[in-house]
Amino acid sequence: MPAIELKNICQYICQDVNLKIRDKELLVLLGPNGAGKTTIANIIAGLTDYEGSVLFDGVAVDKLPANKREVGYLFQDLVLFPHLDVAANITYGLTAKKQTPQQAEARVKQLLQMMKIEHLSSRYPKHLSGGEKQRVALARALAPSPKVLLLDEPLSSLDVPTAKYLRIELKQLQQRLGITTAYVTHDLQEAEEMADRIAVIQNGCLEQVDKPERVFFYPRNEKVSDFIGAPNILDCDYCRSLGKGVMEVGCGGLPIIVPHDGESVHRIALLPGDIHISETHPPGPEVNRFKALVTSINPTDETVRIGLKAGALNLISSIPHHIFEDMELAVGKEVFLILKLRRIRVYEDKDSQRSDSN
Repeated sequence: MPAIELKNICQYICQDVNLKIRDKELLVLLGPNGAGKTTIANIIAGLTDYEGSVLFDGVAVDKLPANKREVGYLFQDLVLFPHLDVAANITYGLTAKKQTPQQAEARVKQLLQMMKIEHLSSRYPKHLSGGEKQRVALARALAPSPKVLLLDEPLSSLDVPTAKYLRIELKQLQQRLGITTAYVTHDLQEAEEMADRIAVIQNGCLEQVDKPERVFFYPRNEKVSDFIGAPNILDCDYCRSLGKGVMEVGCGGLPIIVPHDGESVHRIALLPGDIHISETHPPGPEVNRFKALVTSINPTDETVRIGLKAGALNLISSIPHHIFEDMELAVGKEVFLILKLRRIRVYEDKDSQRSDSN
């Protein structure tokens, strides 16, 4: 499968984009709606005009039409043909291959088995669930054995449990096939779970290309930090295992319990929305519960951001407006914090300077 390189790409929103997708890698294009993620996928597929150059394994494909680039594309709206059953929809992906009926039938059978949808072969799209439609559309994209796979927000229309399950299946399938893949999403959690590396895109510009944990713990600039939620990133003074998959780390004088099975933890991070504020002493076990002073109150369009001082730490919590209005928070007031154990992210690597952008 080819490595992909975009050199000096410009196209409306895209501004001098230079990006490498490694052989057999799953690279996630992450950013808000309108950032240029789908445009980059379309450029790789040859579906839109552009300036600059796209190379597959060092060979420019700029003059190749879309049907010659050997790219499989799963569009956000799936585009299943309503008048064709599942088997015929998948077979349609083979039309350009000029295979014999026997070869096409064998390939469709293989894909039905691979996607675990043999029992759906004679059904029509209107009788399929959202997850089933995704599998059919992916099978059709894979039918011609493409060298490159592009997935544009493939799970955005699914409910949370189905999307999470299919993310696992998609990642396992991509690894098994070893196909070079670009995956478009605006969802940070989806990007973290899927990506070998993440390319953060804002207003047509690449802001950071790195491993998921480094994007989260070492955002390259304020644009990246703001997009992922301006996390509270805390250096650890010590760590000790408590067994059973948990560890105690010391941050700014606070003993914080984190979920971790590894050797040691050097940094932890919490999104502001994962720090709960209580005006009264909360009931329950005293795990990750600390006193703090309110140091600032800053309303934003979506939430109210509360500055807090706990031990030697300066933290930011965000709470919805309707909850803030029911509280009597003021600068200088003492409150209680609850740090949600399962939402604490941990980072082991001491080397904060190492980047993985190449």
